[in-house]
Amino acid sequence: MANKIHDLGVACQIETYSDAVKAPASVRKPEIATLLAHPLSINIDDESSPRYAGWRVVAACFVVAVFCWGFGLYSHGVYLAELSRLHGWSASLISGATTAYYLLTAALVIFISDAIARLGPRRVLLIGACCLCCAVASLASIAALWQLYAVYLIMAVGSAAMHVGSITNVLGLWFDRQRGLAISLALNGTSSGGILVAPALVIAIAETGFAAAMVGAAVVMAAILVPTVAIWIDRPPLRSEAISVCVAQGASRSSSALAAASWTRPSALRSFAFWSVAGPFAMALMAQVGFLVHQIAFLEPAIGRSAAGMAVAVLTAAAVIGRIALGAFGLELDLRRVTTLSLVSQAGSLLAMTQTTDVAALFIACAVFGVSAGNLISLPALIIQREFQAASFGMLVGLSTAIGQFTYAFGPGLLGLVRDLTGSYTAALALCMGLEIVAAGTVLLPRLQRNPIDLR
Repeated sequence: MANKIHDLGVACQIETYSDAVKAPASVRKPEIATLLAHPLSINIDDESSPRYAGWRVVAACFVVAVFCWGFGLYSHGVYLAELSRLHGWSASLISGATTAYYLLTAALVIFISDAIARLGPRRVLLIGACCLCCAVASLASIAALWQLYAVYLIMAVGSAAMHVGSITNVLGLWFDRQRGLAISLALNGTSSGGILVAPALVIAIAETGFAAAMVGAAVVMAAILVPTVAIWIDRPPLRSEAISVCVAQGASRSSSALAAASWTRPSALRSFAFWSVAGPFAMALMAQVGFLVHQIAFLEPAIGRSAAGMAVAVLTAAAVIGRIALGAFGLELDLRRVTTLSLVSQAGSLLAMTQTTDVAALFIACAVFGVSAGNLISLPALIIQREFQAASFGMLVGLSTAIGQFTYAFGPGLLGLVRDLTGSYTAALALCMGLEIVAAGTVLLPRLQRNPIDLR
């Protein structure tokens, strides 16, 4: 009975069978009492079993991540290079639109757990898929800078609905003990998006032109993504019943025992424990995303466009390897120390890139950078799962993700501005190195215990 009563606690904070047993009688509704009286009626599928239905949700979330990160992160470097070539817009102007995209995405991600609880995971992800497809297709026809901003705002809605905050919330409905593994496997789609989408987009643009390539990419994405979400993404079997018996709909406000067990957004924002996770990762992701957006533009003068596209693939392939390793050994590791080592290695690889134009050396540096790139997306959720209360997992991950995105939204624009002012990317990459070194030190400042904590 240790398995989760799926999503019974999205709003009411009763997450497990044991939580339901311990819940005061005053907050139980008759339906919950029925479940407790007949426990065999509760879905207790073994999460470790390959036949568990949650693993197909992991596969669907993997596909979602491929397209969300492929077109919503890694391909921004392609957009920047092509739009600059076609329209003569400066890197700082195009990067400003990218910054606006990240800011709106961050604002929407804050409330993604609420949207999933209200609309359901399938509907939220379908909305995201439709918006992302429309935005990618619209890039083919823009002729003015304001149109680029409008398209990126539509893309932001799609990305927010398919982002790491959404994926972790969806998987949180299905998994408890295997949640870390499920998240790591699904988020490998983020790296696969760089391996598959960005290089393919570079080749397609070279063969057919930017406009035709973007329309074709949108059609392919819609043909794969929409059916995948519609068929495989859903609430767990008890979700419909659980919502009808959720304590939040009929619970007395006097149930302070349960209320005290959960975090709220205001209390998290006042907590050093929460900021010890959100702050360092926000700085690190600002540097990482800034570099990823400018990677092709930085490498192309030295090694050519095709090789630069392959460098993106090398980086993201390394990210897959790094995330698989973390998923396999994460339970045995100090995740904060892993974060520090990851950030130091990224700073070192950026330094190496500024010192050479050799193709092999640049590929190696990209691979070193990539080993940690994927884990910087996965690590915040895994640390939160380990150090904070399970009932607040979805909300805290969404809030941490939003803070990180608010911060790294300025990364591409800042790097573009520094590049325009200095005439090269050397100073811009030095800024990234500084941010990562600071983040590497600050993430180790707190020595937090591994039991659930509450420093509010």
